[in-house]
Amino acid sequence: MSTTRKRRFISLIAAIVGIAAVGAAAPQELSMTLEECILKALKNNLNVAAEVLGPAMARTSVTKAAEKFYPVLGLGYSRENTNSASYSYIDAAEQITTNYNDASTRIELLLPMGTELSASFFSYKTDTNRNFQTINPRYGSTLLLGFRQPLLKDFGLNVNRREILVARNNRDISEHQLRTVLIQTIYQVEEAYWSLVHSIEYLKAKQQSLDLARDLLSKNQKEEEVGMIAPIEILSAQAEVATREADILQARVMVSNSQDSLRTLMNLESEQVNAAATVIPVDTPASGKKDVSLEESMALARENRPDLLADQVDLDTKEIDVGYYRNQLLPSLDLQASYWSPGISGTQILYLDNDPLTGVVVGSIPGSSSNSIRDALKFRYKNWSVGLTLTLPLSSLLTRSDYVLAKAGREQAALKLQHQEQQIALEVRNAVRAVQTNYERVQAYQLARELAAGKLEAEEKKLLVGLSTNYIVLQYQRDLADARTAELLSIIDYNLSLANLERVQGTTLKSWKIRLEDPAPDR
Repeated sequence: MSTTRKRRFISLIAAIVGIAAVGAAAPQELSMTLEECILKALKNNLNVAAEVLGPAMARTSVTKAAEKFYPVLGLGYSRENTNSASYSYIDAAEQITTNYNDASTRIELLLPMGTELSASFFSYKTDTNRNFQTINPRYGSTLLLGFRQPLLKDFGLNVNRREILVARNNRDISEHQLRTVLIQTIYQVEEAYWSLVHSIEYLKAKQQSLDLARDLLSKNQKEEEVGMIAPIEILSAQAEVATREADILQARVMVSNSQDSLRTLMNLESEQVNAAATVIPVDTPASGKKDVSLEESMALARENRPDLLADQVDLDTKEIDVGYYRNQLLPSLDLQASYWSPGISGTQILYLDNDPLTGVVVGSIPGSSSNSIRDALKFRYKNWSVGLTLTLPLSSLLTRSDYVLAKAGREQAALKLQHQEQQIALEVRNAVRAVQTNYERVQAYQLARELAAGKLEAEEKKLLVGLSTNYIVLQYQRDLADARTAELLSIIDYNLSLANLERVQGTTLKSWKIRLEDPAPDR
């Protein structure tokens, strides 16, 4: 291949690569409804993702708190070998050696009323070289059943289940907090979505206004060429065109800012394909009237507001704490009972004339550990004990600090709940008033836009016959553009006030049919 052909080939490849790069860099457009934006935000938003972990962790805490009522199994084994000098040849020739093996099993169970049950089984074996032993090696076993019931302190269902009740309340609070975050995120998406719609329409209105000003300037330039108008009219039209071009720049910034806000809420950066996509809103704001009732909205807020429900649960937790620490002021009076059965077995050593003092062993009768175990399990030797134990803690009698702190915490939670109810009532009243006022604004601005359009049309007809001036027409054009923008803004404000009413009522999730287990619209 010649040098010239090589250069042409390289240039062609570079051109193709450049075109591909430009195509790849072209921003992607995503036409999305408001519902689709909400779904994507609930799926990708980092704040929602972090808050979702709260209920899962709280549910684990409930399980952990309930573990106190699970049986506890204990196993033990030890082996011991002791050697000591013999101080008597009668006891042992040189040293005394004893081997000791011990094994134990214990199971404990705590019941919700504070009752403690236990069952233990001990088994051991001893083997020694000491003289005059009648049983060696010796096996021992004991089965022990224990019972303990608090009668004052630590008695009662709520006292012993306090950790579980508090953990459940914390789980409920965590779920309410998640609902609050979901509601707030949905409202933020609605704000960003309608703000984007407004900025796009605002840009269109400014562009239309600029086009009208340019058309009028072009018309005036032609009329000035034939001497129909004075040159000063051209300067007025040119100044208006420049002003409206500046408005276009500001409107484009508004669009870009709204795009960034909505993309951030949806966390499009997590989707590499859509990271720099331009969101094109599909939905248009509705202007139909929706009747709202202050009494109904108040009732819905009291029933559904997750932050209010969380404060109510927190007050319930403080009531549990007060009851618990009131119980802890009581003295400890415990009823205790035990029932046990020992078992003994081993190899019986036979001495001459059945007298161990002779030291003459004439035989043995073998024994095994199973015999001692059997005697213990069959309760061959029955033993029992019953008793009461009274303990008076001086700290609870003198300071009562935990109880005092618990009561103060309950009072604080009650005051916070009352304050929250007042704030919610204020928010609901403001939201209902905003819905009603914004609907009236929509009607007023629609009429203002219609009148502005009529005024401009009439003034343009007057200009055609020389009964008006360019300045007045330009002013009416600006008035119409402002009226259109104001009308759109009032409609968007009306839609946002409806969304805010749902937010302060706590009905946003119900409105969008979002379940807490699956935070995504189900329609």
